Amino acid sequence: MNDFLVGAYNTWRGLHILAVIAWMAGLLYLPRLFAYHTRAEAGSQMDETFQAMERGLMKIIMTPAMIVAFVFGLILIYVNGLTLGWDYLLAPAMILKLLGVVVLSGFHGFLAKSRRRFAEHQNTRPEKVWRMLNEVPFAAAIVMVLAVTIWVR
Repeated sequence: MNDFLVGAYNTWRGLHILAVIAWMAGLLYLPRLFAYHTRAEAGSQMDETFQAMERGLMKIIMTPAMIVAFVFGLILIYVNGLTLGWDYLLAPAMILKLLGVVVLSGFHGFLAKSRRRFAEHQNTRPEKVWRMLNEVPFAAAIVMVLAVTIWVR
């Protein structure tokens, strides 16, 4: 089994990257939808349209992509542990990357809760806040990508 996992490393890595791209697309787009949604009158056709878009984005794209990214990420951690030794998890790049995963996971949860608040017509955050929050996933991505491309050889 381990030989199969190690031998398919590039496949796992490619699938992980594709899942992360899908997850990040949702993390970047949902706050923008929320910014536009703040302009919609509760119960209006526009409100219903935004709710459908937000629900679909979260349930059909973002959450499945996050789960797939986690699964392949854990496979990569396991394979790297077998081939590099488990102390690689203590490298600054890995610590930053894993911290970024925690931040993005928490942000995902925050967005899920916010989507439910919009559906219940209980959003209290203005458009400007959603536009600023739209930058959080990209800032985390910058730190994570630079960490693994600069510090990992």
